[in-house]
Amino acid sequence: MAGMTVAPRRWLARLAATAGLLVTVVALLIAPATPASAHAVLQSSSPAASSVVPSGPAEVVLTFSESVRKVPGKIRVIAPDGSRADRGEPSFNGAVVTIPVDPAGERGTYLVSFRVISADSHPVSGAFTYSVGAPSTPPVDSGADSRANPVVGNAVKVARFLGYAGLVLLVGPALVLAALWPRRLSRRGPARLAWTGLGLVAVATLADLWLQVPYTAGGGLFEVTGEGFGSVFGSAFGAAHLVRLGLLAASAFLLRPLLARPSGRADAVILAVLGGATLLTWPLAGHPAASPAPAVSVVVDAVHLGSMAVWLGGLLMLAVFLLRQADERELGAILPIWSRWAALAVSALLLAGTVQALIEVATVDALVNTTYGRLLLAKIGLFALVIAVAAYSRQLVRRRTAAQRPVPVRRAVLVELAVTVVVLGLSATLVQTTPARTAVAEPSGTQAGLFSTTLSSPLFSLQVELDPAERGNNSMHLYAYTKDNQPQPVAEWRATAALPSAGIEPIEVPLLPLTDNHAYGDVSLPAAGDWQLKITVRTSDIDQATVTATVPIR
Repeated sequence: MAGMTVAPRRWLARLAATAGLLVTVVALLIAPATPASAHAVLQSSSPAASSVVPSGPAEVVLTFSESVRKVPGKIRVIAPDGSRADRGEPSFNGAVVTIPVDPAGERGTYLVSFRVISADSHPVSGAFTYSVGAPSTPPVDSGADSRANPVVGNAVKVARFLGYAGLVLLVGPALVLAALWPRRLSRRGPARLAWTGLGLVAVATLADLWLQVPYTAGGGLFEVTGEGFGSVFGSAFGAAHLVRLGLLAASAFLLRPLLARPSGRADAVILAVLGGATLLTWPLAGHPAASPAPAVSVVVDAVHLGSMAVWLGGLLMLAVFLLRQADERELGAILPIWSRWAALAVSALLLAGTVQALIEVATVDALVNTTYGRLLLAKIGLFALVIAVAAYSRQLVRRRTAAQRPVPVRRAVLVELAVTVVVLGLSATLVQTTPARTAVAEPSGTQAGLFSTTLSSPLFSLQVELDPAERGNNSMHLYAYTKDNQPQPVAEWRATAALPSAGIEPIEVPLLPLTDNHAYGDVSLPAAGDWQLKITVRTSDIDQATVTATVPIR
C-alpha cells in the first residue's frame, strides 16, 4: 500500500513540475529579441545641444550609443513659454529616437529631457537645450521628477541581496540532504531552511518586477502604472523574471519529496537541470546579457552564482547542523567529501570571476578609476581572505581525518561564512553599478570619477553629483528632496566653486532648472585639489538654506 501511495504522489509532483515548465516556455516565447548592449549614452542629437537653428525643426532626433527602449511619458520637448512642444509619441528604432515637434513654435530656447532604458535594464536620463532664431531664458520642465526615488534605488539592492541569500538557503540544504545527510538525523531543520530560501527567491523576484517600474520610470515605491508594468513584462528583464518564477514553481513540487526523505536519482537530475536553468535567469536580466560577449558572460555569471550558492550554502549547513548534530564517525565521512566540493566550487568561482573581470573591466584604468572597478577590488580582497580561511579549514579537515580525533573546525567555518556574506552584499551592489568597460567608454570619461554626496539642511536634503570630478569641464546635477524623500520644489538655485589652496576665488556655476527639484550646470575646474562647493537653494519667498561640500578633483 505504501508503494502504491508514493508512486501517484511522485507522478503528480512530476506533472506539476511539467506545468511549471510550461509557464516558463510561455514566458520565453513572449520575451523580446533584444540586441546585446550596455548602458547607453547620448552620442548626438539633431538639433545639436546648445545650437541655434534658423527655423523650428519638425522633429528632434536623439542618437544613442546602443539600442534603447521607451519609458512611458518621459521624453519631453518644452517650448520657451513652458508648454509642451512635442506632438505625439516618439518613435524608437534601435539606437535612434525620433520626437515629432511643432515646427511653427515660437522663437527662443527649447528644453529636451529624456529618460530611456538601456538593454541591461538600467535607466538612462539627460537633458539639453537648443534655440530657434536666438537664445532666450531656458524653460523649466514642470513634469514629474525623472529620477527614481533614492528609496527605490536602495530597495532594488536589498531585493537583489535577498534573492542571492534565498538562493544560498535553498541550494545548501537541497544539496546536503541529497548527498551528505546522515539517515539517522531529522531533516526538518534543513527542510525549513530550504523552503525559506525558495520563498525568499520568489519574493525577491516579485519585488524586482514591482521595483523595476518606478526604478526605470522614476518615482516612489508605489508610483506604478499598468503601462509601466506592461513595459517591464515586455522586456528581457521581465521575461527572465517570469521564467524564474515558472522554474521555481516546477522545482517546488520535486523539492518536497527530496527534503522529506532520500529521493530517487531521476528526481535529483531533473532538479539539477531546473536549478541550472534558474541560475541563468540572473545574468539574462542584467549586465552579462549586455556585454560584448553575451553568451560567454551569461554562462560564466551563472557558474559564478551557482558556485557561490554551493559553497556558501554548504558552509551554512555545516555550521548550523552537521558540526553540531553529526557524530564523529559521520563527520569523518562527510567532511572529506565536502572539502573536495568546496575546492571545486572555489576553483569555479576563481575561473568565472577572472573571465567576468576581463569582460566587464577590460583595462587596468577601468579597474582603478571606476566605481565598478573599486567595488570589484574590494570583493577580490575579501574573497582572498575567504580563500585563506577556507584553506585553513581544509587543513583542519585533513588533520581530523589523519588523527581520527576531533579538531575545532566550526570556528573557521563561521568566519568563512561571515566574510562570504559581505562578499554577497558587494555582489548585490555590483549588479546595480555601471560596468567599468561602459563607464570608461562614455563621452568625456563620465562615470570614471563621479562624485556623489547628499547634503542636509533644516529645509531639505540635496543630492549633488559632479561628473567626472576631474580637471576641465564637469557636469553638475542637483536634486532637492524633502525630509521624507519627496521631491522638493525649488524657486531658485545658486552655486559657486572655489579652490582656496590655489587662491582661486569662487566661480559662479550657471544652473539650468530641468524640473521643479532638479537643476543642471556645467563648470570648468582648471586645477586639481579639494574644491569647495557652496550651493544655495531657495524654496519660497522667505525660505532658503546654503550647504557646502568638499570635492576632490584629480
